[in-house]
Amino acid sequence: MHRLNRDDIEQAARRIYQVMPATAQYAWPLLAERLGCTVWVKHENHTPTGAFKVRGGITFMHWLKHVYPDVKGVVTATRGNHGQSLALAASALGLRALIVVPEGNSLEKNNAMRGFGGEVVEYGGDFDEAREEAARLADVHDLYLVPPFHIELVKGVATYALELFEAAPDLDTLYVPIGCGSGICAVIAARDALGLNTKVVGVVASEAAAAKLSFDAGVIRETASANTFADGLAVRKPVADAFAIYGAAAARIVSVSESEIAEAMRVYYTDTHNLAEGAGAAALAALIQERETMVGKRVGVILSGGNVDRSVYAKVLGPGSVSDRA
Repeated sequence: MHRLNRDDIEQAARRIYQVMPATAQYAWPLLAERLGCTVWVKHENHTPTGAFKVRGGITFMHWLKHVYPDVKGVVTATRGNHGQSLALAASALGLRALIVVPEGNSLEKNNAMRGFGGEVVEYGGDFDEAREEAARLADVHDLYLVPPFHIELVKGVATYALELFEAAPDLDTLYVPIGCGSGICAVIAARDALGLNTKVVGVVASEAAAAKLSFDAGVIRETASANTFADGLAVRKPVADAFAIYGAAAARIVSVSESEIAEAMRVYYTDTHNLAEGAGAAALAALIQERETMVGKRVGVILSGGNVDRSVYAKVLGPGSVSDRA
């Protein structure tokens, strides 16, 4: 993957801002009080699809239409946010968007994908099986198979990092959740393009820790399952192209438990009144875990999305689960 420069990212931003405005980043006082450090939150829960992926969808579909003007449509696999972004971007160009999700996927994310014009197919027990079915359907229906990781996706996603770094250029550490890797690779690309020294820390769920296992070993490792309620993190095997980037450039990768993710979702609600899905809260969960080493520092966390089903969120916030302030 070629190295993105500032001009690449700014060009992508101009395209994205035709569809959506920049999202906010705030240094929330109650998070600072709770954790003993300045905490900048990048609010990717405030995009038109409720997650950061929409940025990559816009840049990818523009590239696709330019390079393959006769393309009829796209097919991809997703747990929801990537699918919403492609459905929105494909519909805007009058293209078909066929989206494969695992069986039992989030009903509300499925409905959102249909709302943006996507056709949703349920297949397989997890994301990786859905991905294999998407590849098969690409051949059957003559559709372009959109991978979970691609330079054009990264270019779009890097625009959120550009916004954050321009607002808060002196961050010591920035925590980023890892699913297929477009988020962390985009943050690394923007940091390097701006010549900053911010340490980038990846975050995985302990139940889907393949990226951390791979990072620690220096080679790709696969897990037997990825049973986390943070569906944006539920990946059994890292994408090789993404791992080549974050494996070399991340400072470290932190693993957070299901209970730590749920607690971070509650903290977001209590301290900022923002809705975070599991993957969206993972970066804050990692900061909470590492709070003692971050005291007095300027830290960023990516709130990558807020697309959590009502029933799941009600359970997280439910009676007896809301913790006292630390």
